[in-house]
This record gives sequence, structure tokens and C-alpha cells, in this order.
Amino acid sequence: MAPSYLLFDGHCRLCTAGSRRMLRLARPGAVELLDFQEPGVLARFPGLSHAECMREMKLVTPGGRVFGGVEAIVRVLATRGVLGSWACLYYIPGLRQIADAAYVRVARNRYRLRGRTDCASEGCALHASPRSTTPPAEERPKP
Repeated sequence: MAPSYLLFDGHCRLCTAGSRRMLRLARPGAVELLDFQEPGVLARFPGLSHAECMREMKLVTPGGRVFGGVEAIVRVLATRGVLGSWACLYYIPGLRQIADAAYVRVARNRYRLRGRTDCASEGCALHASPRSTTPPAEERPKP
């Protein structure tokens, strides 16, 4: 059977570590990880935009269905028997809304929480802190 594809933000340390953890929890061969930031990856999934993938991880099934956020995690866990049973708790009214709200909050702040994988310069600090008002050193006025 063809695998599902879990699209994650490879520029995000939290996303990269979490996706690898998800792969270990999935049934072997059921899920393949793809960094949507890599050139050409999103071209394989014409129905998905970069902006959508930046908002939340996406799971694309062999049949073409797309699940995002916590539901993508639940679908990955459902590939394993016992974990799949526990993952079904997500669908209990109230729990789903709480889990989704927590996911949105973490996803919005993921660079601030764990940082980026693709750079370590002062410029990247600006990516991690969009509220920052301090310009980079090269843009600051000279004394």
C-alpha cells in the first residue's frame, strides 16, 4: 500500500523533531516525511499552498485526502492499533476544540519556541521574533 505523506516545516526545529517522532510512532511504511520547504515538494501536491503548510502540518493520504494540524497527528497515530484507539479521543466534542486551539497557538509561535534549523545569524532572530522593533546591526544608525 502507498504511504501517506506528512508535510512539515523543515526550517522549524520543533516541526522537524515532532515529525520524526510521529514517523517512529506510525506503522512502518505507512507515512513518509516531506519537508515542504524543499524545492519541488509542494509541486507534487497542487492543491496545497505554501501558506497553508506554514499554518499547520499536513497529512496527504494515498487517496488524496488532506488533514491538517492535530487531525494529521491523530491520523498518523491511527496507523497503529493501540495508539489509534487513544487517538480517537480527539473526536470527543470539546477535546477536539481544545487540542486544535493549543496546536494553533504553538504553530504560530514555533520559531520562538525552538528556533529555526536553517540559520543562526542575527537576521534569523528577527524571524523568531516578529514583534521585535530592533533593526539588524547593519541597519542601525552609526554613532
